[in-house]
Amino acid sequence: MREMKIQITKLDSLFSKFIRQRDKVCQRCGKGGRLETSHFHGRRKRSVRWDEDNAVALCFACHRYFTENPLEHCEWFKNRLGEKEFDALNVRARINDHQDLDILADYYEKLLRRN
Repeated sequence: MREMKIQITKLDSLFSKFIRQRDKVCQRCGKGGRLETSHFHGRRKRSVRWDEDNAVALCFACHRYFTENPLEHCEWFKNRLGEKEFDALNVRARINDHQDLDILADYYEKLLRRN
C-alpha cells in the first residue's frame, strides 16, 4: 500500500518559518544553520498541526535522531513543555478539529512581521 504524501500549504510554510524564526537554533543541540520544523504529533493530526507547542526547530541530525528514537522524543518533549502542558497537547491532538485555516495564516503572517 502506497502512503499518500501530505500536501504543504501556505499555512504550513508560514508556520514552519515562524517556528524556525522563534527558536533560532536547534532546540536539542543548540546549533544554528539550516533548521527544520519538527512536529511531536505528526502533521496528519490537524488539531495540532499548527500548534506552537507541537513544533520545534531542529537541525537535520537531531530531527532524524528523534524520528529514529520515539521514546526519547517523547521524554524530551515532555521535559520541554512540562507535564501539564504536555498532557494538554496530547488532549488537543485527540480532538477532531476543523480550524479556520485563513485565520491561522493571518495570525502567523502578523507574528512574522513583528519579528
